[in-house]
Amino acid sequence: MSLKDEVERLLPGWKRWYPNLFDAATDLGLIRARVCSPDSLLLTKRHSKIRTAAEEAHREKWGGKAEDKNSRSR
Repeated sequence: MSLKDEVERLLPGWKRWYPNLFDAATDLGLIRARVCSPDSLLLTKRHSKIRTAAEEAHREKWGGKAEDKNSRSR
């Protein structure tokens, strides 16, 4: 069930009281904000595992050796 379907099931006329779906869902307790460190919001940190996995898969398929982080060109 989608978030919109769930909000409409619990509060059929939500559009009359709320400017958007997320405000209604928050008040109904369906979604909740989570506190996280600002450091975790950096895309470079969030996607480093994905990048590492892609680099390893490329090396497995095409060969080559792991590149040192300090020697990587920017």
